[in-house]
Amino acid sequence: MRLEYPTREESSEDTGKSSVGLLWDRLCAEARAAIDNDRVLARSMNLAILDHQNFANALAHRIAQKLASPDINQAELTSIIGAVFDRDRTIVTWATVDLQAVRERDPSNAEILTPFLYFKGFLALQGHRVGHWLWNHDKVHMARHIQSRISEVLGVDIHPAARMGKGIMLDHGSGLVIGETAVVEDEVSILQDVTLGGTGKETGDRHPKIRRGALIGAGAKILGNIEIGIGAKVGAGSVVVSPVAAHTSVAGVPARLVGKPNSDLPGISMEQTIIEPEYVI
Repeated sequence: MRLEYPTREESSEDTGKSSVGLLWDRLCAEARAAIDNDRVLARSMNLAILDHQNFANALAHRIAQKLASPDINQAELTSIIGAVFDRDRTIVTWATVDLQAVRERDPSNAEILTPFLYFKGFLALQGHRVGHWLWNHDKVHMARHIQSRISEVLGVDIHPAARMGKGIMLDHGSGLVIGETAVVEDEVSILQDVTLGGTGKETGDRHPKIRRGALIGAGAKILGNIEIGIGAKVGAGSVVVSPVAAHTSVAGVPARLVGKPNSDLPGISMEQTIIEPEYVI
């Protein structure tokens, strides 16, 4: 499956504005509620959300605030990110889908304010989307700069050429590494300390392809140009070096078949039970 961000002309502008606008209204309402609950938060909520005209501006500010450095300061980064958003509004729309995914799948969180402000996985993914656009538009060193800052600040290292779908949850995010030719499709959930890597010094298409709705458990290492099928589940700590069929569960070192997920798309349901009774020896 080829995953590319469409140009602005190719995207569904009206639908995007509607969904983004609705989420923006909710985000502002949650920010105001946070202030009502604790007035000390007024300045931070205003700076991060309520002082901005729309979701795109607030998101650009938040990413730039996190990734700013003496090399490229916050104002410069905000301008760069804002220009990317202006060229491709789909990136902004996909960010709202990612936020909704986190709200729906993370049992520790029932709002969109918390992941927008604080969740490393969400912020790293949105920074990657900007870097990916830059990479594909001959801004390689700026893309590399953003990748480097995401790695340094958030502990997430995604090559700017890697192709990421929408509705993705990078839960916790810490220690996540995703290689250059990796593909992660829509509605996938990946926990902390996961590697989607190569198997050595080979070049070309050499990284995993994670298909729609898959769930990758904490600490899993998936190596090589192999496919993790639609709705598949990889257990925590597994080392996967062979393809995984759709709607199957694997676990172990090396990973082996241990059953089938209890749902068609475990990346959405987040049901992490691995070993089914009929597979226990």
